[in-house]
Amino acid sequence: MMNNTWKNQCRYTGGTVIVGKWNRNRYEIVKKLGSGANGVVYLAKSSFGYTAIKMSIDSVSIISEVNVLKALEKVQGSTLGPSLYDVDDWENGPRKIHFYAMEYIKGPELLTFIREKGHSWAGVMMVQLLDVLDGLHQKGWIFGDLKPENLIVEGPTPKIRCIDVGGTTMKGRAIKEFTEFFDRGYWGLGSRKAEPSYDLFSTAMMMINLYYPKRFVKSGNSVKQLTSIIQGNKDLIKFETVLMKALLGKYDSAKEMKKEILMILSVGERSKKQRTTRYVQKPKKNKMKSFLETASILLVTVILYTLYIYGYIL
Repeated sequence: MMNNTWKNQCRYTGGTVIVGKWNRNRYEIVKKLGSGANGVVYLAKSSFGYTAIKMSIDSVSIISEVNVLKALEKVQGSTLGPSLYDVDDWENGPRKIHFYAMEYIKGPELLTFIREKGHSWAGVMMVQLLDVLDGLHQKGWIFGDLKPENLIVEGPTPKIRCIDVGGTTMKGRAIKEFTEFFDRGYWGLGSRKAEPSYDLFSTAMMMINLYYPKRFVKSGNSVKQLTSIIQGNKDLIKFETVLMKALLGKYDSAKEMKKEILMILSVGERSKKQRTTRYVQKPKKNKMKSFLETASILLVTVILYTLYIYGYIL
């Protein structure tokens, strides 16, 4: 009932103009981008350029998400979350809408990107994600609702970005938002306590989802089911050890998981180079053999001709 209330109160059409009560920044709504458990996101034109605006009647959720975005900005080298531009209120008649304006991130969702570019990018994207998660965890936050729909791949040099931090929770508390497929509680493999291992479980399930875009439901023993699914894909199976450790909560940090994925990727790259080198060098051997044969013939010809000139050969 409460969700229906805020959805109705935060429903606006293109052309609606929002002016912040405190900072007086002006935003003109272009279209709706999406909605979550506690707010609606719109694309708007403003002095910042095209901007994404998250609106809600719940001030607590807005403040919480703003704090998360600020925490992400403090993670050294992090560009996972969108840049925060403005935080304000909008008084629309008797209604008071809380909102924040952030960077509008353009690009395909993670699943779409992998479908278009190939699974060779899956490990690379997970390494990028784990790198930022490690920094976020060190700042005392757990991402929570990790799933491909919340992640966009931006730029000509592919970079993973997040468009929704609504599920991010302080360490030690209960996860406030989750999606069943990526939730270890649903699979019976852990609690919903906000801790690094929760995010790492979700990361492993996301990796599986990249190879199995049609999500499946829990059936019987979770460990046996997930092991069978991982082993059922010839490309995914190379990550089996890492994925099972994450699913069973065996990692202490995102950095540790990232390191082991990098090792797998580097071994695969070396094997690829070795195969390529063998393929390239083979013609070189044939070319060298042909050169030596030609040189030998020429040398013999020169010697015989010299002998003939000096009368050694009649």
